[in-house]
This record gives sequence, C-alpha cells and structure tokens, in this order.
Amino acid sequence: MPNTKTVKDYIRTIRDFPHEGIMFRDVTTLFADARGFRIAIDQMLQPYVGQRIDKVVGLEARGFILGGAIAHQLSVGFVPIRKKGKLPAAVISEEYTLEYGEATVEIHDDAIQPGEKILVVDDLLATGGTAAAGIRLIERLGGEILSCAFIIDLPDLGGRARLETMGMDVHALCAFDGF
Repeated sequence: MPNTKTVKDYIRTIRDFPHEGIMFRDVTTLFADARGFRIAIDQMLQPYVGQRIDKVVGLEARGFILGGAIAHQLSVGFVPIRKKGKLPAAVISEEYTLEYGEATVEIHDDAIQPGEKILVVDDLLATGGTAAAGIRLIERLGGEILSCAFIIDLPDLGGRARLETMGMDVHALCAFDGF
C-alpha cells in the first residue's frame, strides 16, 4: 500500500512551548523520517525546476538543514545567514525586531556576488522578521532573490504578507492556523 502521508503529517505539535499558549510546530520529526525528509526536499525543489539558481541561502538554524540538501540537489552553492558573532570572516549585519526584543543576523560580505539568483529557505514562516532581515542582507550584496521557500507557513502571524509586500515570491508546503 503506498504511503499517503503528507509533509504536514510528519510535523509534531507541542503545546505551550516555549511559552504558554504557543503551539510549537516541530519539524525534527519530519527530518528524522527518511521518507518524510525526502518528500519535503522534493516538494521544496519542485517549483524551481528549470530555473536558474546560483545559490541557496539558509536561515539559521533549521534552514541550514534544508538549504544544504536543496543546494546539493540543485548542484549549487549554499550560504548560511547566521546569528551575530558566528561567522569567522568579514560580515555585513542586519538588525530586526522580534516579539520579545531585537536580534541581528549576518552573512559573509563575499558570499554572494551581484546578479546571482538566490533561493532563500527556512523551516517556518511566522512574522517574517528573520526572513526579511536575510532578504535585506542578500539585496545589499546585490543578490537577486528568486523566491523564499518554507515548510510551514503560520498565516495568522502575517509573515507571508510581509514578504510579499517586499516583492518576494513565497512558497510553503503547508500551513497551520493559530500561533
């Protein structure tokens, strides 16, 4: 009998983590299942078949797992966008606001060349703050963002609308209501 599970079926929900009232969408159960992980990577790649992509950029930290696998499948380079202080060479930085404060992400200043076509990936799109900061870094280096791809969209938090307002094409494999 064929496996009829969807990507969403592999994702575990943990109530009240990291705070009461939050429904945490845990993709580690998806990553731990070989078939589930393969389905997710294949589905994340599908919209971009035949398009020129020069590099995949992954947002810390689960975006590294996805980005590395996608870059491998596309035979292109992978570039991490990391939290402040984690990259060893010269970087450019972008600050952004979180629900509970501020954060900074960085990229090596030579990681992307002007005109390179970029696919941005991460596991989850919530408010879009981290993705928006990553987009600004890529654009400052002259990269042209083809699209932003996520496993999960939390539409109630407005991230998709935020990125689309920035002119971004956004793809997500599934969505969950609420927080």
